[in-house]
Amino acid sequence: MDAQAETEMPTGSVSDEPFLGPLDIILLVSLLAGTAWYLLKGKKKESQASQFKSYSIQPTTVNTMTMVENSFIKKLQSSGRRLVVFYGSQTGTAEEFAGRLAKEGIRYQMKGMVADPEECNMEELLMLKDIDKSLAVFCLATYGEGDPTDNCMEFYDWIQNNDLDMTGLNYAVFGLGNKTYEHYNKVGIYVDKRLEELGANRVFELGLGDDDANIEDYFITWKEKFWPTVCDHFGIESTGEDVLMRQYRLLEQPDVSSDRIYTGEVARLHSLQTQRPPFDAKNPFLAPIKVNRELHKAGGRSCMHVEFDIDGSKMRYEAGDHLAMYPVNDRDLVERLGRMCNADLDTVFSLINTDTDSSKKHPFPCPTTYRTALTHYLEITALPRTHILKELAEYCGEEKDKEFLRFISSTAPEGKAKYQEWVQDSCRNIVHVLEDIPSCHPPIDHVCELLPRLQPRYYSISSSSKIHPTTVHVTAVLVKYETKTGRLNKGVATTFLAEKHPNDGEPLPRVPIFIRKSQFRLPPKPETPVIMVGPGTGLAPFRGFIQERDFSKQEGKDIGQTTLYFGCRKRSEDYIYEDELEDYSKRGIVNLRVAFSRDQDKKVYVTHLLEQDSDLIWNVIGENKGHFYICGDAKNMATDVRNILLKVIRSKGGLSETEAQQYIKKMEAQKRYSADVWS
Repeated sequence: MDAQAETEMPTGSVSDEPFLGPLDIILLVSLLAGTAWYLLKGKKKESQASQFKSYSIQPTTVNTMTMVENSFIKKLQSSGRRLVVFYGSQTGTAEEFAGRLAKEGIRYQMKGMVADPEECNMEELLMLKDIDKSLAVFCLATYGEGDPTDNCMEFYDWIQNNDLDMTGLNYAVFGLGNKTYEHYNKVGIYVDKRLEELGANRVFELGLGDDDANIEDYFITWKEKFWPTVCDHFGIESTGEDVLMRQYRLLEQPDVSSDRIYTGEVARLHSLQTQRPPFDAKNPFLAPIKVNRELHKAGGRSCMHVEFDIDGSKMRYEAGDHLAMYPVNDRDLVERLGRMCNADLDTVFSLINTDTDSSKKHPFPCPTTYRTALTHYLEITALPRTHILKELAEYCGEEKDKEFLRFISSTAPEGKAKYQEWVQDSCRNIVHVLEDIPSCHPPIDHVCELLPRLQPRYYSISSSSKIHPTTVHVTAVLVKYETKTGRLNKGVATTFLAEKHPNDGEPLPRVPIFIRKSQFRLPPKPETPVIMVGPGTGLAPFRGFIQERDFSKQEGKDIGQTTLYFGCRKRSEDYIYEDELEDYSKRGIVNLRVAFSRDQDKKVYVTHLLEQDSDLIWNVIGENKGHFYICGDAKNMATDVRNILLKVIRSKGGLSETEAQQYIKKMEAQKRYSADVWS
């Protein structure tokens, strides 16, 4: 544009004046050209600004902040805010809670902003005390084996490894965890304690949310006491009733050219058409599916073995890593939601943040269509949280429907109990809610604002790159169940995958994926003995481990004892990878210990086999410093297995209960005890 502006400058108007010499003419022309270029450039910038100031078509998730833009202190100062809410989020819940706190701050004269630690200069926390009556709140999820979320890792390392002076910083922490996991809320607990150690002032007690129960309830209960305490601390008063406010304004854009409309890209426009490495969460690789076969032989349930082709992608993986996949929502659910909102799903629109200081200009990539937003960007199968129901109540034509939604979204014990029964226990998603409250017809744009972002789904990789360098294998059970209301609910990702079958003569189906590195690793020396406990699809990473051990043996290396505990219902129905495992067993690669719970009158599980094998277990972990791995269900299996291990350590090692606990903690620190579990 600037080059074009230069070529269009008028130069002839001064060249006919006879009393100027050639040098004068050249200088004058240069001066006029420069001035005109500067003015025209300014006008062009102005016209561009006026053309686009109503919305931005920049990707919402890409970090393009300059040094000034990532200064949350400057944003607070320039906008008269005193509250900043940081989030550490892997699935979007912590980010959602942070947004709700920042939004509510207005009621308490604490105008707030939400901030992603990854996109901020967190050293500025030391300067927050200079803003009068300022407060930093941290909504932090714990991920994996007590780890911070990806976007919080740098901040976590920074406060962990630096002797900082946080005197004068006012703070509060709400942690998000799951009690079925060994390291329940480790990140929230640590940050709360560490900030106090560094001299910061805790304004309100640490909140701990349990995702195994109703984490929404934990958050609301904490929040109810949080705000009055904040008001007391700063000597401020609530401005009154809860005012429902829109965070984004709607701009319908029928005239936007089709090549500027997002069609499902995570961040960069056209990134799925023009693929460029490196591939990651913001730039997934559109991987062809080469194989999608059924692993169950009978029994009515389905388990898929899927192979993704990553040849030419420059993506690398190791056995134990995770494959993340971006799914799409069911077409029928999208259509039903559109009808209940009386929407034309092909309307092109943008939602624009009313907070002009926010780095998050849109809730998802815009401009796009409602159909794309509901298909690719929003969790329409998630159970709606109470703040969504509270806002939906305003769109009820019948007073009784409005009262009901207000009641179940209230903080009254009866309201909470009804929410648990009507939403949680009955597994009602947004579509079901609107179907069962027929007078509720919210505008589609408000629904798009309220629903959380559709998150990638993670699967333990079930192959070794040493054997399969150009393909990544995953093992996934098709999720499908009937609810108390008689509806059939389906898992978003596995339903999507189940439809992706390669057919002869047709292009291979493709799915956006990326690789997430893990700490779940085989020991570096192949001769180190290992025990792996993985019933059902918990077998997935161990299939990769066994392939790797087989590869080492074929290279002429000694491999240590490799014992696998696997369990399923029936040998004839759901013994996945049976032929492979039996072959590895015959060739001496793996010592196979298999439990089929329903093949005899009395049920037998992997835990029964472990209890029988205390000598073997102690030989591996106690006498030969081997590694112990668990993969699968966190709620029951993983807890039971850990307790059995403690029992073995106590009895065979001659240790007390406390000493046995310390023994496992030491194994964890040495990466000799690892769990890859889910609830």
